[in-house]
Amino acid sequence: MTNKIFTLLLMVLFGYNVIMAQTETMTTSDTEQSWRMGKTSYSAKPKNAWELGIHAGHFFIDGDVDRTIPGGFGLGLHLRKAIHYTFSLRGELFYGRAYFKDPQRWTTGNYGGGLIEEGSTGNFQGWTPYKTIPDGWFPSVRTTYGYVAMQGVLNIGNILFHKDRNKWNWYVALGTGLSTHKAELDLLDASGNPYTGLAAISNANDFNTKAGRKAIVKDIKAKYDGTYETTGFKKAGIFRLGDETNIHVIFTGATGVSRKISKRLNLGLEHQVIASDNDYLDGIMFRTALDATNNADISHYTNLRLGINLGSFDKVTEPLYWLNPLDATMNDIAALKQRPVFDLTDTDGDGVIDMLDQEVNTPAGAAVDTRGIALDSDSDGIPDYKDKEPYSPPGYVVSKDGVADVKCCITMDDVNKAIDAKAGSFRAKSDDCGKWFLPMIHFDLDKANIKPEFYGHLHHVASVMKMCPNTCVTVYGHTDQRASNDYNNGLSYNRAENVVNYLVSQYGIDRSRFKLMYGGEDSPMVANSKKEKEHYMNRRVEFRLCEPTDADMERPSSSFSTKGTGVKSTGSSRFIGNKNAGY
Repeated sequence: MTNKIFTLLLMVLFGYNVIMAQTETMTTSDTEQSWRMGKTSYSAKPKNAWELGIHAGHFFIDGDVDRTIPGGFGLGLHLRKAIHYTFSLRGELFYGRAYFKDPQRWTTGNYGGGLIEEGSTGNFQGWTPYKTIPDGWFPSVRTTYGYVAMQGVLNIGNILFHKDRNKWNWYVALGTGLSTHKAELDLLDASGNPYTGLAAISNANDFNTKAGRKAIVKDIKAKYDGTYETTGFKKAGIFRLGDETNIHVIFTGATGVSRKISKRLNLGLEHQVIASDNDYLDGIMFRTALDATNNADISHYTNLRLGINLGSFDKVTEPLYWLNPLDATMNDIAALKQRPVFDLTDTDGDGVIDMLDQEVNTPAGAAVDTRGIALDSDSDGIPDYKDKEPYSPPGYVVSKDGVADVKCCITMDDVNKAIDAKAGSFRAKSDDCGKWFLPMIHFDLDKANIKPEFYGHLHHVASVMKMCPNTCVTVYGHTDQRASNDYNNGLSYNRAENVVNYLVSQYGIDRSRFKLMYGGEDSPMVANSKKEKEHYMNRRVEFRLCEPTDADMERPSSSFSTKGTGVKSTGSSRFIGNKNAGY
């Protein structure tokens, strides 16, 4: 029976998988990149993991015969896939066994009861003697049950948009499937004869009290041999496999709550109700002759579920029901809020706005360079607006008014020096290479990949290094102050490594011109940071001209694999998942 159930489940799940594969028309990375560049209005749905579940718990059947509590056990598997953030499909496989021992004595209609439907024969011959035994009988039944089902699961845990990933999920599930069962009854003793003397069981008429029922069941266990030798009735005229295994259509309903243990595992508690048109799950159709209802038997399954997210997290995310659907949008909004307000104020009116002006109090009318600093054309230390001789010949002492102390007339050598000096102002000198401003770049939470908005910053760094071929640049990675020191050291190393790899591969700069260093959370830009925008400023890579003490740092033992850069890593590493990681 279990093999047939498992085959049906594979057919259902495999068919669904094929449909999903055929509808995939665009890769997540292509659409995500287009959205990041502003070419599309919406981001792509992330590729997310399948969840394999293992479940076990208490299984009982609410039928005509009084159930035993605890009434049995159940176990099974499920395979779940998110369709979007709040809805997923779950294939379910279940096997269970329930037990019944009724403390109320049953008899035939001849003796005031209605245990046996008149004319019952066939595989119920064991009941026939009880028609003539006034003592009646206490039903003892064992039911083996199994089903396969496809369920739609609606969760609401991730519509509370307060963080990127939720830890708790409440959900409801509805579905349909096919079930089969086998009811077996203990009607005969070890000699194959019906049980007699049952009227002597203590408190036989005291089944309305808890203590009475407990005493009766204890006596039944002592009297019966515990062998379920008689197969229960099966409903006639229904679909069966091989004319033996009866099949019923079922409807399932469930509700549960699950708690994430890590990115890989979650643990849940669920109660499930299984309904069908089958009134023979306990082997008996009617309780008494006066209780001839057609109410179907209902199954209940309370269980613990261990969910395992499949696949590599370098290629897929957690299932969507654990993610905030607005995470990407909220991160972009936070990044926009952290950008400085563009201010066109130009206090000194020199044509360079204050945000870029390195000399905000230049006198009115003074000529300035692109940095807003007053021009000094002859580099004599006196700005042109004060210099009475703006183009003094080089090599001479000048007065406080900028006039060169030339003892004689200007020679051709003086002219050549002036020309060379003027031409040299248009070329980058080796001494000037240390005066360039090198930017820094920032990273998203738990990410080491370079954000597209910082490609321009890296282009600037590469341009400076090409203009100054002897320049050595230190690339220094940092994180914010959350998570462990070991984890943050690995993450800051990855960020610096990704930047170096990008500059080497995209601009052809020799790797030996870089010093790769990292500091984890040790050097925050914003100390004691609490707000997300403060954490964002700390998640960075800085650039500086190499200092004598700078040297390449070894990869930390907690380092992780390069993620999302599109460039090749210079060394092997592996990213270790962490439920609080990514800082």
